[in-house]
Amino acid sequence: MHLSSASFHGNLPRAVGYGASSGVKLPPEDVIFGHTSALATIRERILRVAPTDIPMVITGESGTGKDAIAHLIHNHSAMASKAFVQVNCAAIPASLIESELFGYEKGSFTGAVGSKPGRVELANGGTLFLDEIGELDPGVQAKLLQLLQDGEFSRIGGQEDRKVNVRFIFATNRDLEEEILAGNFREDLYYRINVANLHMPPLRERLEDVPLLAQAFWRQVTAEVKKRVLLGPDAIIALCRHSWPGNVRELQNAIAALAVIAPSRGRVTARHVQQVLAGDAVPPETAGVSLDVARRSLERRLVAAALVRHAGRRAEAARELGLSRQGLIKAIKRLGVDAGPDARGVA
Repeated sequence: MHLSSASFHGNLPRAVGYGASSGVKLPPEDVIFGHTSALATIRERILRVAPTDIPMVITGESGTGKDAIAHLIHNHSAMASKAFVQVNCAAIPASLIESELFGYEKGSFTGAVGSKPGRVELANGGTLFLDEIGELDPGVQAKLLQLLQDGEFSRIGGQEDRKVNVRFIFATNRDLEEEILAGNFREDLYYRINVANLHMPPLRERLEDVPLLAQAFWRQVTAEVKKRVLLGPDAIIALCRHSWPGNVRELQNAIAALAVIAPSRGRVTARHVQQVLAGDAVPPETAGVSLDVARRSLERRLVAAALVRHAGRRAEAARELGLSRQGLIKAIKRLGVDAGPDARGVA
């Protein structure tokens, strides 16, 4: 798949409406909508690094879309037809991250009843994206350094050196140079992975891009919740006045919440935006009804909003709601919530 500078700009009007009729997932390109010079630099950098196999470090605050950029680089690389394996290093306990990355052999520790390949092996021939690389402990950092230098590693409890061909992309919201000074990150690993780098700016530094992003997210989520309602101009203005400390992810979540409280037809206004951003989007129909009815209405909206925010992925929605996956399935049936199609979110 060839990526040109013109393809980013020329496809913007089409991509804004992507998913408007079919409810399909947003492409990674949507996260870099905009006309700011910072985004132009990012697009040009992607053009240069995507066809190579050099390691890449993506920096930026949480929620800026680093994972979407990693997907984009992979999708326009020579490895696009191969696996893209993502690991959030901050989401896996330190005691498990080594076995998750490198796998283990049967009997290597209590509970290892069989051998299991790690994410590194699963990514062989493709791309391994390690998000929040600054969270890795020093022991795992040393093993990762050996893998980067030699292309070889061994499973936990294994004697065999295994060779893989993997393209590495890393992301972090930390300043790794400060982490080196604090003794938390290996300097030799830093120089090994920091061959090419790309910084995603926070959304507050590109507020002029909010309308494009908001419309793209809106067309997706309204298709998922099956509503025909417009995002009014005053709502767009209200969105542009927010500072978005949670960046693109916060905007996506706000749009999902707007879609849930929006009427089935008509227009979403600045008042709806203010309700969502203030966190007090209480369903108006709960006024004057019994506590049981109000509780059920609010519960239904919370479940629906979580499903929309996580693009139909029940495991992640259940985790946010404090439920088991089976518990969420029961709640969906009990409340009559339309779970919608599975899709991958952005940012």
